[in-house]
Amino acid sequence: MADTIWLPKLSDEDGPKYLALTRALREAIRSGALATGAQLPTVRELAYQLKVTPGTVARAYSLATQEGMLAATVGRGTFVAASAPRLGPTQALFIDRDPARLQGKVDLRAPILPDVGQGAAIAAALRAVGADTDTDWVDYPSQRAELPLREAICDWVSERVLGPLSADDIVLTHGGQNAINLIFMCCLRGDRPVVLTEELAYPGFRHAARLSRAEVVAVEMDDEGMLPDALEQACRRHGAQVLCLTAEAQNPTTGRMGMERRQAIVDIARRYDLQILDDDCYSVASDTLPALRALAPERTWHVGSLSKSISAGLRFGYMVAPVGMGQTGRLTAQHAFFALSRPIEAIVLHLLQSGEGARLRALVQIDLETRLQFAVNALGAFDLGWQPGLQFIFLRLPSGWRASSFCSHAEAAGVMVRSADEYALIHGRAPNAVRVALTGNVPMHQFQDGIARLARLLAEPPADLMV
Repeated sequence: MADTIWLPKLSDEDGPKYLALTRALREAIRSGALATGAQLPTVRELAYQLKVTPGTVARAYSLATQEGMLAATVGRGTFVAASAPRLGPTQALFIDRDPARLQGKVDLRAPILPDVGQGAAIAAALRAVGADTDTDWVDYPSQRAELPLREAICDWVSERVLGPLSADDIVLTHGGQNAINLIFMCCLRGDRPVVLTEELAYPGFRHAARLSRAEVVAVEMDDEGMLPDALEQACRRHGAQVLCLTAEAQNPTTGRMGMERRQAIVDIARRYDLQILDDDCYSVASDTLPALRALAPERTWHVGSLSKSISAGLRFGYMVAPVGMGQTGRLTAQHAFFALSRPIEAIVLHLLQSGEGARLRALVQIDLETRLQFAVNALGAFDLGWQPGLQFIFLRLPSGWRASSFCSHAEAAGVMVRSADEYALIHGRAPNAVRVALTGNVPMHQFQDGIARLARLLAEPPADLMV
């Protein structure tokens, strides 16, 4: 129960109820009627008092949270965070790796690649490209010089079924997250556009949407991903413009969308004129199932990067634009950062053309496959989601555990994992589950010890476990 009694008056003349409630929240916070630190009523409690739907209150709370005026804490509630909207992002994008907190712990929160010689390969590439520098490196980088690298990316993704593809369809970016930001810049319009995601989704979609002043709406999902009926309902209700998916390797659940589901999603996207963003950064190199871009080449933006296969430090990514939209994507990139920096362009081109990129990718997969096999064997008695070649597993917890309490007990046992709550929207649905990364920078014996500790914790839960 909230410790604050607050009941705004909403008029039918104030437009959509969720916007009227958002305005009332702003006014109450700015005037001091709702003080910083005050706890707000729950969604259902306020909805009952105002005689509106819980969804109306949830949307208003979400908008005020995105503005930085409210803060929601899982298990505690929603509180007033500030008396005025904050400018710019309000949430860090990456996991805090404070050495003081990590002391003696096995960190399995974020997938980090194993060291299979990337440093030596990049150093060799630097030496090779350093001999070819000329006066062109003095001026601003130009997208005209990127054509050989765009052609190399076509070869890099050639084992995937992506539909009609040429170098004209490729846009080079500073990592996968940058590609997502650029796609939103290309596709979103209006004062408050709407982006649809799966109800558990990569948090970077939310971060990019905030930068674009877009509202994010979660759509119900199952083991294959987004449910077509739920998507159609969301389209009718919200008039969305972009649909964000991870069809091949769903993050965090590890689910894979089957062919029938892919076709159903594409049919709905065409019916409601949705642009599709398919985040393919985690998937393995080769697959015979048509990607969403092969099924809807006129509206699918396919995102990839080298962060999950060679090196995250290079900050190199790419998007395969819809047919005929490559120039639009490159113009958007040009307005954002002109073009890739010449050193990054030259290093990546050397890695791909020399074959070093493919060699490193194969070595990374061998290491990760060993870790995956150990984790599945150790935790296979429990409800586990996984895919060959994927860099994390999804552990649905046994009855009695909550994700937050399991993370706390696991950290006390010296292992850090991520709760499924981190992938849900505020007030969204999240199962009692955790994502466990096959973290490659953790020595193999420490990784195996960390997985064994998780298995013991699951098999022998604390006697005082709170349920």
